[in-house]
Amino acid sequence: MSGDDPQSEVLAALADPAIHGGEAVKRIDTHAAAVFLAGPRAYKIKRAVRYPFLDFSTLEKRKAACEAELAVNRPYAPQLYRRVLPITREPDGALALDGNGAPVEWAVEMVRFDESATLDHLADAGKIDPGLAETLAHIVAAAHERAPTAGPEPWIERLARWLDENRDDMRRHADLFEPQQVDHLFESSRAAWERLRPLLRARADAGLVRRCHGDLHLGNIVLIDGKPVIFDAIEFDPLIATGDVLYDLAFLLMDLLDRGRDEAANLLLNRYLLEARRPEHLDGLAALPLFLSVRAAIRAKVAAAKRELGAPDRDAIARAARGYFALALRLIAPPAPVLVAVGGLSGTGKSVLARALGPFLPPAPGAVVLRSDIERKRMFGVAETERLPPAAYGRDEAARVYASLTAQARRVIAAGHSAIVDGVFADARERVEVAAAAQAENVCFHGLFLTADLAARLARIAARRHDASDATADVVRSQESYDLGALDWTRIDAAGTRAQTLAAARAAVSAAPEAKPGCIRGEPPA
Repeated sequence: MSGDDPQSEVLAALADPAIHGGEAVKRIDTHAAAVFLAGPRAYKIKRAVRYPFLDFSTLEKRKAACEAELAVNRPYAPQLYRRVLPITREPDGALALDGNGAPVEWAVEMVRFDESATLDHLADAGKIDPGLAETLAHIVAAAHERAPTAGPEPWIERLARWLDENRDDMRRHADLFEPQQVDHLFESSRAAWERLRPLLRARADAGLVRRCHGDLHLGNIVLIDGKPVIFDAIEFDPLIATGDVLYDLAFLLMDLLDRGRDEAANLLLNRYLLEARRPEHLDGLAALPLFLSVRAAIRAKVAAAKRELGAPDRDAIARAARGYFALALRLIAPPAPVLVAVGGLSGTGKSVLARALGPFLPPAPGAVVLRSDIERKRMFGVAETERLPPAAYGRDEAARVYASLTAQARRVIAAGHSAIVDGVFADARERVEVAAAAQAENVCFHGLFLTADLAARLARIAARRHDASDATADVVRSQESYDLGALDWTRIDAAGTRAQTLAAARAAVSAAPEAKPGCIRGEPPA
């Protein structure tokens, strides 16, 4: 090999179409790898570099890193990761892919995919629809369930070191990050870490600290045949990839928030909680502001470092760094949560409103939505769209469902996160109990009761497809005789468009606490 770069000959050869049978080549460089795209294949070379967090300085270490990358990523994307192959020196002195000569470098061979189909591109184009967000949540929850568990102390202490490193690295870029704000971010993050240590340890003891992907941002997920596929998990340091599963998820959530895709972030969080089936995650929401903020802070400092390496788009990188830093500051100081209950007879659009309202309630990425229809299916152990018999809707069963929803809502708001409880709430006792949960946690409560005429409700029920609700036209008609008792919730006319209903609900929820009787101004729980 020749030149100052010991890999220059290999990199030049892989950029030459001749080694790929004449296929045009596209090269992509990162701080630790070079990727060559040619025809239907991609070849990823580890760069001969050594950083505090990785060491690819020898051929043996690079081969081991390639093998580790294949082993770590195949469970996520078996259709993409093919094998580790050598770049060899042939008898005539030429270099070849998987030739017969001595290996001079190693590469991970992958199936090439459409680069424009990664989720960062789709998010920027506004193409992460609700279906995609929920499918992504299912895939991430399943990956977390398969991931091996780990002990608490290395992860908890590593998180504290990251806070120190973030502060020290950001101080080197005073032109991007105001030093006083850097100190404020560090002090706020450190205080949160101290407060959360018992929770983080308890979550580890419950098996929720795992060897995860470690770098789960939108750019490392690609849409293939209409389904998201995760790739490029961290292979060089298991400890970096190990952490609370909500910390792994937080990278995706933060990435969506940074791009202004709050609705997708809220749907992702809510569906993840449903798919994971871990009640402990409701308490774990207390750690989400810290997790989100740390993810944003790391992206801020990485962008700052990238600017220093002489990237051509320095101004754009500087803007990105400042944006991530501002996001980190915002996320570490979450506003007080609220509890909202959305009631109304079947067909008034409660679930549609709850989903639409969720992203607007603090803190980011919005409220946890707790739906009576889904909770009932969970209690009876059936799929969300599987119909239950009429016996499942008796008075005692309803009492169990609403008691469970109220208990879950209380856990959510106790963790400092807003909750929306979606149910008919025809019984005055159900309404009293959910309001009492908010009062017990000293947070503001908003009861919204949707109304619409019988014809509108029947039309909506008839239009439902693949929904968790079992309500039929007969159920809708029977509800006309309900005695709702004294109803002191805000009535929302839901006969109009979804946008009109959402606007009315947002206006009601944003009303000043002192303007609403019984609404308590709450502070985030300590």
